[in-house]
Amino acid sequence: MRTITRRDGPAIGLAGKKERRLLKHWDLYVMLAPALLFLLIFKYTPMYGVIIAFQDFNVIKGMLNSPWVGLKHFEELFMFAEFPRVVRNTLIISLMKLVFGFPAPILLALLLNELLLVRFKRVVQTITYVPHFISWVVVGGIFIDILSPSSGIVNKLIEAFGFDPIFFMSDEKLFRWILVFTDTWKEAGWGAIIYLAALLGINEELFQAAKVDGASRLRQIWHISLPCIRSTIVILLLLRIGHIFDAGFEQVLVMYNATVYDVADIIDTYVFRVGLGQMQFGLTTAAGLFKSLIGCILLIVANWFARRMGEEGIY
Repeated sequence: MRTITRRDGPAIGLAGKKERRLLKHWDLYVMLAPALLFLLIFKYTPMYGVIIAFQDFNVIKGMLNSPWVGLKHFEELFMFAEFPRVVRNTLIISLMKLVFGFPAPILLALLLNELLLVRFKRVVQTITYVPHFISWVVVGGIFIDILSPSSGIVNKLIEAFGFDPIFFMSDEKLFRWILVFTDTWKEAGWGAIIYLAALLGINEELFQAAKVDGASRLRQIWHISLPCIRSTIVILLLLRIGHIFDAGFEQVLVMYNATVYDVADIIDTYVFRVGLGQMQFGLTTAAGLFKSLIGCILLIVANWFARRMGEEGIY
């Protein structure tokens, strides 16, 4: 009996401690509940649909009664002539956005942090993050009009200097760069908010000590600001790597056309076109599952490298 009492005592104490902690911080758990409910409904529940990738899915029969075909759709996917092209386009566009778009919010945050006039800083910050709330349908229409070869303001300026108009949206060499530029313009201001919050958490005494030592503003940014927000940069970079196969479905769908399919057709647009156009739901679900698995593997590997380099990582 003594042995049972000793074993049960800590367990009961631990359970009681958890209950007291739950009651003490009940308001925080209530605030957390909507986010958990959102993840459960919109992130985890739809994962049940991945079984379509292993079925000969029939809309009338549904997921429960459709016949199983195993890995047939994955075999067809890798043998499909267009699949290597859309994978290559997805990687190229996503890497271009990563290389040129990811540093943009960091640079913008550093520049905003150096502004001394508070009102001017707020105005600039508002102007830069407002495009995030504009739909890609609107943004795509704006840039299509601006870059139009007949009535676009850019080509009007080019013609004013005596050159021929450029068909920007139909040029395979320029279209990817247009995607990178528009994505950076739209999202840089919104992404800078996180880095600005991290910069505000830096101890002001570090900058004062650097001033005493004669460090210029550029030196202070390089030796104080950037090292202090390094962990934030690493975490966001890891999350970005995990979405390396998300090249921007809405943006590409709105802005691309048949003349640039060879350089702009990505996995998401391919899945959308084939899945809804040709009703091949099993094949397109297999493509989406393939994209998610590769992203998950890349995230795990990148997180492992980050921890080996002394960073905290995301888990």
